[in-house]
Amino acid sequence: MADKNQVDQEKLAEEWAKALAEEGVMDESENKEETKSETKGEEIDQDKLAEEWAKALAEEEEGTLKQEKEKKKKSFQAQDVKFKDISSEVSEPTGEKRDIEFILDIPLNVSAELGRSKLLINDLLQLGQGSVIELDKLAGEPLEILVNGKLVARGEAVVINEKYGVRLTDIISPMERVKQLG
Repeated sequence: MADKNQVDQEKLAEEWAKALAEEGVMDESENKEETKSETKGEEIDQDKLAEEWAKALAEEEEGTLKQEKEKKKKSFQAQDVKFKDISSEVSEPTGEKRDIEFILDIPLNVSAELGRSKLLINDLLQLGQGSVIELDKLAGEPLEILVNGKLVARGEAVVINEKYGVRLTDIISPMERVKQLG
């Protein structure tokens, strides 16, 4: 790690010298001559220079980390939320109802359940033509009408034009439907 920092520092020092030379502060030739012909008192100690660069880089990294932490803190703080004004979209109190015809084309699965039974896999494999499965409902008990798997009504089986149908005898109240969800 120290070697990498030293190499980085040396590269930065060279780039700094080149930048100064380009600006006219120093010519590259003067820079090379000065480094070669420096006196003993002006001689640059490479180790000290490397330490200074390492300190500077460490301070810069710490500053960057602090800035990132501050940004994260700010992003988690509560912010004001601006809501769209929907008062103009709500139906007017003149009695007009909002147009909800768009939901009339949503398909629903409606099924009538005669009863249920639990079977073991062994019993299921033994079933054949003519087998009888006993259901949990009694004869004459109403069928359950399910819409998308939720009970909404009860009724009795009827035959209409050689097809089965269900005559509704009891509609589940909204309160009972809410209780079934829990």
